Amino acid sequence: MSRLGIFGYQLLTGISDFSTGAMLIIAPALTLRLMHLDAPPITLVYVSFIGAFVLSVGLACLYGALLAYRKVGRTKLEVVWLLTAFTRAAVAVFIVAQVMGNALEAGWAMVAIFDGVCVVIQAMGLRKGWLACVAR
Repeated sequence: MSRLGIFGYQLLTGISDFSTGAMLIIAPALTLRLMHLDAPPITLVYVSFIGAFVLSVGLACLYGALLAYRKVGRTKLEVVWLLTAFTRAAVAVFIVAQVMGNALEAGWAMVAIFDGVCVVIQAMGLRKGWLACVAR
């Protein structure tokens, strides 16, 4: 993958997670409606709490975009990819288990798919040394 591709990937995932997290914190009911998901009003404070974690993953990804843009920090970007992949993998596994157990509605599967795709991209990239171009 090229440096521009890595920068774009980091920017896309960063903006996506940061904006979703911010919206979950500020307006959880509206955000869930936009995602075509339902949650009882009593749970919205917990949804906002989850938003803080989503926002933090987004910030980590945006930091990764900054590292790629500056053409430095391969090792730092590898850490960003590793740690965000761990978080995304945990989220994807949790959501799949909850959807299969009927504790979450099927619409949550889109979150698991997005996070799962990111995990695969980052695992492949780390294994194949894609981040070497960031140090150039």
